[in-house]
Amino acid sequence: MSNDTLRDLSQNPLVQKLGVPRIPVLRRHKPGAPLLAGPALVGAIGAGRFADSIHALLEDAGVTDAGEEGKVAAVVLDATAARTLDDLAAVARFLTPAVKRLAPGGRLLVLSPEAGASDVEAAAVAQAFDGLIRSAGKEVRAGATANLLTAAPDAPPAAVDSSVRFFLSARSTYVDGQVVRVGTPVGPAQDPVGMDDPHDVDHPLAGRVAVVTGAARGIGAAIAATLARDGATIVAVDIPAAGEALARVANTAGGTALQLDITAPDAAERLIAHVQERYGKVDVVVHNAGITRDKLLANMDADRWNAVMAVNLRAQLAINAALLDSDVLSDTGRVVCVASTSGIAGNRGQSNYAASKAGVIGMVRALAPKLAERGATINAIAPGFIETEMTAKMPLGTREAGRRINSLRQGGLPVDVAETVGWLGQAESGGVTGQVVRVCGQSLLGA
Repeated sequence: MSNDTLRDLSQNPLVQKLGVPRIPVLRRHKPGAPLLAGPALVGAIGAGRFADSIHALLEDAGVTDAGEEGKVAAVVLDATAARTLDDLAAVARFLTPAVKRLAPGGRLLVLSPEAGASDVEAAAVAQAFDGLIRSAGKEVRAGATANLLTAAPDAPPAAVDSSVRFFLSARSTYVDGQVVRVGTPVGPAQDPVGMDDPHDVDHPLAGRVAVVTGAARGIGAAIAATLARDGATIVAVDIPAAGEALARVANTAGGTALQLDITAPDAAERLIAHVQERYGKVDVVVHNAGITRDKLLANMDADRWNAVMAVNLRAQLAINAALLDSDVLSDTGRVVCVASTSGIAGNRGQSNYAASKAGVIGMVRALAPKLAERGATINAIAPGFIETEMTAKMPLGTREAGRRINSLRQGGLPVDVAETVGWLGQAESGGVTGQVVRVCGQSLLGA
């Protein structure tokens, strides 16, 4: 948990009388908890392709349909058939009363057409959803979030299921104002045989082997613990100097520890050999390891620049190239790379770090079609201000600014990044690739 004194004080009615705005306590996932804590309002504009499958998904999860009145835990609108400004007006007519009914911690999820139509009006309408949902994310209150799934024309209904489940659940509590494209699932993941069991909601990664770099502490340790909780077998990787902490993480997760400097020339080969010897394959590779060596660009020396690039980008490039050259990555392989909002918005004194994280995003986009040929996906996660040991050591003013400049008015937790990794690591998430998902509470930086 975060040590957010202002958020805790804001819950006090006496403090609220002084004019201090209430900072919501976010609902996070707990095994065994229902998908939603109340009914859902589901609508469609015209002949939406996904409304029926969403109704079925919610019914299977025990979520009831909302009536004409009362608060709702989620509002879901299938607007994939929207093509005209009149259709867009119908979207507004549906959402205007619907968002008023959102309960604290509620979810607004809109599915829209892809913004690549040759018809000019249809293209304008498709792009309009981007501005609509980002604005809605800034307007919904009390820990509610708003997100958008843009569906490719050939995306089958089953392709959106894992994304709908994620964005409606408490797993996505710190993901807000995001736009994610869903296409046709790559490779054999189009075949439901061998995919994750959508009914095993507590263990969606059962039977999958996951490698997590930088796993000894912080976000990496949270990723290892969360993926293990969801059923994955963990290979926890970190430098030898972190061996004791790494062993604790691996033991807690019930996996194996691999002490490895990922910048070593033979690191990729040693990692692949370890996985092949112990498990034969790997299903999920999480590139989490990263360092900072901050300095203003005018004072940046080669050692700081090269050290950051070696860990944050060069090692990922080498390991991904080795994965492509081997057969160790499974037919439903998922590569997840931890980038940063610094790579999107930049950050003073972090030209090396921001460049490395922006490079990760470029790598992900370039590798997506290559991995798709193997049936695998690759995506990036860009965390914003996350409550870690590092951010706890920041000066108070800097820390408070980082916490408050987002729509949820607080920092995220390492588990928020980990939950997003878990969603992208599912075999069922094969329709999402080449994407960058910000886990930042809809930070104002780089928005």
